[in-house]
Amino acid sequence: MFKKKSLGQHFLRSASALHKIAEAGRLSPEDTVLEVGPGEGVLTALLLALAGKVVAVEKDDRLIPVLTQKFAREIAEGKLRLIHADILTLSPTNYLLLTPSYKVVANIPYYITGALIRKFLESERQPSAMVLLLQKEVAKRIVASDKKESILSISVKAYGAPRYIDTVKAGSFSPPPKVDSGIIAIEGISKNFFEGISEQIFFETLKKGFSHPRKLLSSNLRVTRETLIQCDISATARAENVSCEQWFALARGLNRCR
Repeated sequence: MFKKKSLGQHFLRSASALHKIAEAGRLSPEDTVLEVGPGEGVLTALLLALAGKVVAVEKDDRLIPVLTQKFAREIAEGKLRLIHADILTLSPTNYLLLTPSYKVVANIPYYITGALIRKFLESERQPSAMVLLLQKEVAKRIVASDKKESILSISVKAYGAPRYIDTVKAGSFSPPPKVDSGIIAIEGISKNFFEGISEQIFFETLKKGFSHPRKLLSSNLRVTRETLIQCDISATARAENVSCEQWFALARGLNRCR
C-alpha cells in the first residue's frame, strides 16, 4: 500500500522488533490494549494473541477496510474494536467504554510524539503502562541514559518509570525513516507523585528551570543558593542535573513561599 507522507507513515517490517514491542507490554488475557496506529495490522495480531481485548485507533481511512477484512473474526467476537479517528481528538471515555484499566501500545509518527505522551500521562483516565516506538534520540532523552535530564524526561518520570527496550534500525521500516527508532516502556503510571502539590505548579517550576538550560538553576528560578541546598540540590546545579524528586521538593518549597 502507498504510504501517506502527510501522516508520517513508516510501516515496521522487522518481526523481531514487533515481538519486542508486544512483549514489552507484559500483557495478559485480563488486559485491554489501546493500539495507536495499527497500520496493516501486523502488531495488532500479536497483541490479540496476548491480551484479552484490543481497541485499535487508525487515522488513515484507506486502512480501515483492510483491517476490517483481516480481523473480521476478532471483531465479530468482540476481541477487537476498530475505530477510524485521530487519536489526539479522542477521549479515553469514548473508546474504552467501561474498561477500568488499559495499556497503550503505539508505533506513532514522530511529529505527534510529545502531544500523544502528554495526552495519556495527563489524562484523568491514565493507562497503567505505555509501550512506544519513537525516534531513538527522543527515546534516549526520555530515559536520560546519559544521566542528563531534560524537561521531557522529568515530565515523563513524574508520572511513571521509563525504560529503554531496544533500538530499531531505520532499515526495519518501509519506507525507511532518516533516523533509527527506539522502543521504550513507561510503567507504573499514576498521579501519586503529585500528592502535596498541583501538576500545574510543578510544571510551571520545571519550565522556568529549563528556560535557559545552560544557565545555573539559581539564575533561572531567581532563588538563593541556600534554597537549592535545602532541597538537596547543588548550589551550582543546572536544570539537567536535578532529579525528579528534587524538582518536586523545589516546586513545593517555592510554592510555600508564594
